[in-house]
This record gives sequence, C-alpha cells and structure tokens, in this order.
Amino acid sequence: MAGHSKWKTIKRAKAATDNKRGALFTRLIREITMAAKLGGGDPGGNPRLRTAIDNAKAVSMPKDNIDRAIKKGTGELEGVDYVEVLYEAYGPGGVAIMIQAVTDNPTRTVADVRHKLSRNHGNMGSSNSVAYLFERKGQMSVSAEGVNEDTLIEAALEAGADDVVRDDTEFTITTEPGTLHATKEGLESKKYKVADAELAWVPKSTVKVEGAAADQLMKLLEALEELDDVQKVDANFEMDDDAMAEA
Repeated sequence: MAGHSKWKTIKRAKAATDNKRGALFTRLIREITMAAKLGGGDPGGNPRLRTAIDNAKAVSMPKDNIDRAIKKGTGELEGVDYVEVLYEAYGPGGVAIMIQAVTDNPTRTVADVRHKLSRNHGNMGSSNSVAYLFERKGQMSVSAEGVNEDTLIEAALEAGADDVVRDDTEFTITTEPGTLHATKEGLESKKYKVADAELAWVPKSTVKVEGAAADQLMKLLEALEELDDVQKVDANFEMDDDAMAEA
C-alpha cells in the first residue's frame, strides 16, 4: 500500500501552509461538531469525539474553537445542521475511491464531487459499487525515526492493534474501529508519538498506477480534497516513490 500511505504524507506537508491550515481547521471543526451531534458532548463517553479533539489539539487549534464546535453539535449553541454523506467513485487506472463528506447541503456537495470527478478523469459510482473493496478500520501513524520496529509492534498489539506496517519513514497501525482510541492511548502511555488517528476506508487490495494515470490520479485526489465539504478521501492505489514524486 506504498502509494496509499505516501499520499497521507504528502497531504500532511500540504496542510502546513497557511491556506491549507485554514481548510484543515474547518474539517476538524466539522468532525468535532458531527461527533458531538451523534455521540454527545462528553469525550469520556464518545471515542469519536475524543479522537477528533486530540487531532485538533495536535495542530494547535484553540480550546475556544473546540468548545464551540462541541456545543454546536449538542445544540447548546446555534449552528449549521450538518449531515454525513459517503460517495463511491472510480479514478484513473481503475482505482476505487471512497469520499467522505460532512455537509449542510448534500445536493450541492454531490454536484461539486461529480464536477471534480468529471474534470479529472473520474466517474461517480453507485452505492456499494466499490465499498466492498474496502474495510472500515482505525488507523494511526508513528514516525520510524529512532523507533525499534519489534518493540513498537509488541506495544501496538498489546494495546489492541490488528496490524503494523512500515512504509518509508513511518509505521501505519491498523485497528478495529472500536479500539482506535484505546490503542492510541496505549501507545502514548509508552511514550510513542501518535499522529493521524482516524477512521478510514482501508483497501483490501491495491491497484498499481503509473505513467499518465498516476499524474491524473494525484490531480483528482487533490481536487476532491480541496472541496470544503469533503472530509477524507481513501483510494486503493499503489504507486512507486518515483512516480509519486513526478506526479
């Protein structure tokens, strides 16, 4: 899954710029609001909210912003009524794509997603057209710098992880959805610095993409993630480092 994981690294670098940081804050605020709406405003009893708050704190989001987002989700403050939507699509090279969005206007959002797909060599799929190619999992990453692989694997499995895979400069740790936060806390208790803890659509297998299709796919993924309503994009591609860098 080299390409799939490498794309996360690229996105992280892009988010460091000011304009991307603003978009990241918007996504995190929507996730906090949605998590509070669905599971209540107490992080202690709402693992999704707890994870969303942790991710917001990791990028230095002010506490006031977090508190307001929670209160909007629980109805204590007036706010936009968001809903979650999931779209399935096909990209260049036969890549399957899962697009998660949080929106106050699904009609607008689906039109925006269709437009980005049609302009970038992709197509919208019907419900369950590609979902069977993915599994809903928890995922997080740990930098490989100064980390002993065997020790990390042992700690991760002990904390409830299903799998640990090294890719370039980091380890990707996979869990069942319900054990995401417990695994993260278990690793942090042993002084590991955990990043990008989230629920993801993890591909069961990958499609190798290269050449023109690789370039088209990168442009499509970036175009989709630039949409304000889109929270996350997962795809089942594999791409070698040279092709990724060139794209």
